[in-house]
Amino acid sequence: MPDVGEGLTEAEILKWYVQPGDTVTDGQVVCEVETAKAAVELPIPFDGVVHALLFEEGTTVDVGQVIISVQTEGGAAAEAPVQEAAPAVAAEEPAAPEARQPVLVGYGVSTASTKRRPRKAPAGAATAAQNGTAPAAPAAAPAPAPAAVPAQPTGERPLAKPPVRKLAKDLGIDLAAVVPTGDGGVVTREDVHAAAAAAITPQAAPAPAPVAAQAPAPAEVPVREAREARETRIPVKGVRKVTAQAMVGSAFTAPHVTEFITFDVTRTMKLVQELKADPDLAGLRINPLLLIAKAVLVAIRRNPDVNASWDEAAQEIVLKHYVNLGIAAATPRGLIVPNIKDADAKTLGELSTALSELVATARDGKTSPADMQNGTITITNVGVFGVDTGTPILNPGESAILAVGAIKLQPWVHKGKVKPRHVTTLALSFDHRLIDGELGSRFLADIAAVLEHPRRLITWS
Repeated sequence: MPDVGEGLTEAEILKWYVQPGDTVTDGQVVCEVETAKAAVELPIPFDGVVHALLFEEGTTVDVGQVIISVQTEGGAAAEAPVQEAAPAVAAEEPAAPEARQPVLVGYGVSTASTKRRPRKAPAGAATAAQNGTAPAAPAAAPAPAPAAVPAQPTGERPLAKPPVRKLAKDLGIDLAAVVPTGDGGVVTREDVHAAAAAAITPQAAPAPAPVAAQAPAPAEVPVREAREARETRIPVKGVRKVTAQAMVGSAFTAPHVTEFITFDVTRTMKLVQELKADPDLAGLRINPLLLIAKAVLVAIRRNPDVNASWDEAAQEIVLKHYVNLGIAAATPRGLIVPNIKDADAKTLGELSTALSELVATARDGKTSPADMQNGTITITNVGVFGVDTGTPILNPGESAILAVGAIKLQPWVHKGKVKPRHVTTLALSFDHRLIDGELGSRFLADIAAVLEHPRRLITWS
């Protein structure tokens, strides 16, 4: 597992695109993983045949662990962890050095050997080692393995994958008492479910009991199963976990102030229709969000101090002379905020193209970690859900975020008469450590002024 995103320590395997026995070529994508920032496809850096997939889909793997082994021409494939260890050897015999394991995406080779839990030697082998005699030679052909391995010896930690351990914990099953059927004595999900079923199924007594009646089975397991049937528990991980941590950190680090403004955007809505009919803009996605983004960039030019960040370590305010405009996007994996690099330097057509690509990439779950770094200010469009407004939380490292409410036809006083007009509400949250009320109010008022009279997109630019 390579470091696919700025020092992240782990990633979850979302999907394997190959299976053991498949032929792979250099650069072929073999799996998709999700880091704390984005979903990333991993290519294989050599040609060969897939020998083993060492982790299942849905498993979180630490960076540096081998996740796939490939048989290359003239080379040996990496050993899968489910393979049985070789027969025990004498204690004095030196172990053969392990082959260096290749890793993915051009990160070189791993020099650290894989650590495995030491296996206990058979009692006969231990006695022979103490007496200085060799154990008896094994039979010519080993007997077939039984269908089920006996339960784990007392004192030894049962072998099971983390999801299986969690399942056993939720069902109240002691793994040490479960009979494992997986390769190498590994407890599987089926083993745990079987143990749970046995716990709630009355066992037939071999002979009539002398007591009047047999005590009923404990009710904890059925009660727990009934509760779980009415609840669904979703592990917090990946993008959602990091977003939650970032929002908590932002909310309790930066002192938030939120201001609101409601105004008439009828002229902006008319301009949207005119731009859609402009042949010079044919093929571009023209919508109110595009003009709102442009209005934010014009307002930043008039109030550059809002485009800044607070450096706590250096106790400095960092003014940014560029605008990386973030657009909050809801995805199946959680909320992400990719940003348009140097948005202030783009024309209206270039900004439209960048917005379309950003949204399409986010919906496909292909946003890269680099696309979400170094944002300077963010827009979140809650109006697409019919919501009038909200109090958004700052994206960490930024000083302001603008929430755009729904644009609705409402009765509005226009030129002394009440008429139906397109009206919306903007909400601006900002970091009060570096943006005071005057600056924040001027910035929000400028955005509204541009959208109320969109000709200012030209006169104020």
